[in-house]
Amino acid sequence: MKILIINGSPRKSGRTGIAARYISNKYNADMIDLSEGKIPMFNGESDQSELPSVIELKEAVAKADGVILASPEYHGAMSGALKNALDFLGSDQFTHKPVALLAVAGGGKGGINALNNMRTVGRSLYANVIARQLVLDPPSFDRDNDTLNFSAEDQVAALLTELQLFAKLYQQA
Repeated sequence: MKILIINGSPRKSGRTGIAARYISNKYNADMIDLSEGKIPMFNGESDQSELPSVIELKEAVAKADGVILASPEYHGAMSGALKNALDFLGSDQFTHKPVALLAVAGGGKGGINALNNMRTVGRSLYANVIARQLVLDPPSFDRDNDTLNFSAEDQVAALLTELQLFAKLYQQA
């Protein structure tokens, strides 16, 4: 089963990247890291679809059995970097594909708006955005070791279990 995680943070040392790397390593998931800055600003011009970074993005999502969208919450929404990457994609890559959502928040009640924003965009891409979703707050992270703490690991495991269930069903369809 091929799972893909998209690190939607533009920050090279952000917590979203820690979560994405953890998931990639622990669950053998492929990863697209938007902090690398390879994806250009979407402008709707057809020649952008010929760029190697855009081709790579489209192919990675199309080949995945399930996708995890991970984003920090910026001003009540997903990151601009993630939204920009999603603008290059469409129903060819996402129709019926199971998608899990993960938001990284600064604390308190943060993250829920980013999740809702990703869910809305996922629906318009015809993705099967699963019901289980996850917000990770600062205490979820062990920054010194570039990983998650134990309770966050359990929450991620539950998210991945549900995504894998839907991905198996998607493979059978």
